[in-house]
Amino acid sequence: MTTLIDTSRTAPPPVRPRPSTALSTWRRRGPLLPALIFTVIVTQLPFVATLVISTLQWNVLRPGDRHFTGLSNYGIVFTDGRLRAAVLNTAVLTASVVVISVVLGLGLALLLDRRFPGRGLARTLLIAPFLVMPVAAALLWKHAVYNPDYGLLNGTLNAVYQFFGADHGPTVDWVSNFPMPAVVISLVWQWTPFMMLILLAGLQAQPGDVLEAARVDGASALQTFRHITLPHLRQYIELGVLLGTIYVVQTFDAVYTITQGGPGSRTTNLPYEIYLTMFRKYEYGEAAAAGVVVVLGSIVIATFALRTIASLFREEVSR
Repeated sequence: MTTLIDTSRTAPPPVRPRPSTALSTWRRRGPLLPALIFTVIVTQLPFVATLVISTLQWNVLRPGDRHFTGLSNYGIVFTDGRLRAAVLNTAVLTASVVVISVVLGLGLALLLDRRFPGRGLARTLLIAPFLVMPVAAALLWKHAVYNPDYGLLNGTLNAVYQFFGADHGPTVDWVSNFPMPAVVISLVWQWTPFMMLILLAGLQAQPGDVLEAARVDGASALQTFRHITLPHLRQYIELGVLLGTIYVVQTFDAVYTITQGGPGSRTTNLPYEIYLTMFRKYEYGEAAAAGVVVVLGSIVIATFALRTIASLFREEVSR
């Protein structure tokens, strides 16, 4: 006696042909293609044009004397005394602003990490300087704070002198006498909230059980900060330093508005020197070469910043 088996119930369902991997990939990435083309046109084509111009001897005052010079403009960039001074000013300005902003931002972040009445309002007020446009912030400091006739600094100084019986206090031209500190202070005022936000995020990402264990073991607040909080904040501090360096090294607004590079080119940084080379000397090739050098330096710094951000994400995922 034979048994008939119904194979229609046991046979696997037919396999549908899947679209090719390349086709499915293009279907997913196709909608992003216009944005990619736009980004290339806006960012990469001008950079390629800058590279081409940097190889030319081109002064707009001599329109018929434009010719190819190879890398000679880069030689001028690395040997010119004005540009070397601009590199030094850029390094001093960037390092001063970033270091002071990180230290002040860390202090403010530690304060705002505690609970107290009005903490939300305090956070909003401390973030406000970062939201001010750079030119508006520079004008505010130049006229409302540094002005020798009606500025806040001289007004406060005169009020202190009058409080102790003097007729009037000294009139100090802060921008002329202290040009680099004047620019640094205005930029620190604007960039401290940025550092504070990054470090505050790092403080709030601390594991609470570790802090609680340290308190139970009798560790003081200073010991907890030194051995637990500060090592935890290391990558956040590195991120703040790298991002701050990328942006501050490109500072033009504050230098142009407050000091215009002076007096005696003591605050002329690379972006402002490129501006002078382009629009005062009309040396387009030399200015383009200096711009390429600045861009390449920014790319190197940005690479380290991206690596730090990636390590932060890996650390958060592993928790």
